[in-house]
Amino acid sequence: RWLFNHAVCTLYAFCGVLFGLCSLTSLTVLSTVCCLKVCYPAYGRCLLLLCVWAYALMFATAPLAEWGSYGPEPYGTACCITWKASSREATLYILALFIFCYLLPCLLILVSYSLILWTVQVSQRAVRQH
Repeated sequence: RWLFNHAVCTLYAFCGVLFGLCSLTSLTVLSTVCCLKVCYPAYGRCLLLLCVWAYALMFATAPLAEWGSYGPEPYGTACCITWKASSREATLYILALFIFCYLLPCLLILVSYSLILWTVQVSQRAVRQH
């Protein structure tokens, strides 16, 4: 069972969500940057690392602002997002988390690497023709 109080549970869950989202968002940004550098080499630079942390922080702090909530996991040994939505706001948070922190990053990663593969294949054909 969870041995600490609710404040430590919330901090533990917040850190887990923040670092998990930073990890997935960093992978998404990495694939996008690779795609831009391979497919569109003239594209400029930006402050992507700061954007990664801001994006993850936005979703990780939402339960602290009463949009969703943190609590013990079903087995009670750790804390995370309360997945059983008790209100409409909690349901909307879980839906937003699913769309913007899972589906969108996965789609961007898939599109980025698909574009890289397509660009490599087109370049390979051009080299063979010469």
